[in-house]
Amino acid sequence: MLSNKLYTLALVLGAALFDIRGVGAAPASQGSWNSGLSQVYETTDRLPLPNLGNVIAHDPNIVQHDDHYYLFKGGHHVPIFKADHLSGPWVQIGTVLDANSIIDVGNRSRPWAPTTVFKDGTFYCYYTLSSPGSRDSAIGVATTTTLDGSPWKDHGAVIRTGLGEGSDVFPFTETNAIDASFITDQSSGKSYLNYGSFWHNIWQIPLSDDLLSIEAPKKPDAVQLTFMPDQHIRPEEGSWMSYHDGYYYTWFSRGKCCKFNPEKGGGFPDRGHEYNIRVGRSRDIRGPFVDKDGDSLLKGGGTIVYASNHGVVYAPGGLGVLAGNDSSPDILYYHYLNASIGFKDGDARLGWNVLNYQDGWPEVTSNSTVANANAAPILGLPSWLTILIGAHGQTSR
Repeated sequence: MLSNKLYTLALVLGAALFDIRGVGAAPASQGSWNSGLSQVYETTDRLPLPNLGNVIAHDPNIVQHDDHYYLFKGGHHVPIFKADHLSGPWVQIGTVLDANSIIDVGNRSRPWAPTTVFKDGTFYCYYTLSSPGSRDSAIGVATTTTLDGSPWKDHGAVIRTGLGEGSDVFPFTETNAIDASFITDQSSGKSYLNYGSFWHNIWQIPLSDDLLSIEAPKKPDAVQLTFMPDQHIRPEEGSWMSYHDGYYYTWFSRGKCCKFNPEKGGGFPDRGHEYNIRVGRSRDIRGPFVDKDGDSLLKGGGTIVYASNHGVVYAPGGLGVLAGNDSSPDILYYHYLNASIGFKDGDARLGWNVLNYQDGWPEVTSNSTVANANAAPILGLPSWLTILIGAHGQTSR
């Protein structure tokens, strides 16, 4: 079996070669890499390295539809990419918005953290408008019936916080309307929107049947999913909810997500306080949710599923879960920073791992074999490196 150190070297070299081919920023110098690592890493080799998505993405969202993968990410008018495999190649096919959002708040031209779902023949893309550190935020929604590059219809705001219509209603008076995710109750068919960050952390609200607005907007039936009590700053955001074998899983990112600046000697949090991916579960879609140790997510709980590892993967988060079926596993995907490339927000890469469930708790594995994504080469690598990485995957399963 190949050693983890050898595989780490292959990942570092492969990512650097991938960037040199023009897909991303040039690799950081050896000096800045070592400087960054010495500042931020208390790393582990226990977790497997990511399978490479071979695309730059921050807060990625992936939909599997008609034997293809569609990637949505924050950026100018919310770019959409298409691929046959999770490892790419990804080809941009259009944007969700064909102009600035009709919501007059924040970054109208560059929404972030999109979440797209397909229901009853329609795609719904929930997107975030805000600015860093602000609670003057909105979650908007746009729809289409095809993913062929045709225009979407922008329906405007679903919820607003800070300012704007409906922001004077609890819990919008205390929460932050960013990072939407979507879940449907397996029994009732009722759909919910999960959202939130920092301030009062993550909440869930019922959606109306058309999925374009919330139910009972003057008195929404809101429940809180996560909270970090007794802390002035509560860095939890980017929630996702999945369902597996009788349990609902609340996923979220905890820690500092971005604005790292090793070149200027700052911007890093204390070691272990960078983005990491956590989870709790409940039999009820509305909670309460507890972690593997039985600690409530409302009392700061959350089992770490993925975090910085191998001295090269830093601050993974902004996650989603692709649901599997009888013939394919669930997939955890996320963005992460490769320390050999850089720590800037624009350096974030798509990574993914197969999930295995032990006693009902999800764990990432080194498996890279998934339906429709089991034969794609790692782009930009010479054949010996592709074989090296492939061999590690084969011998580690």
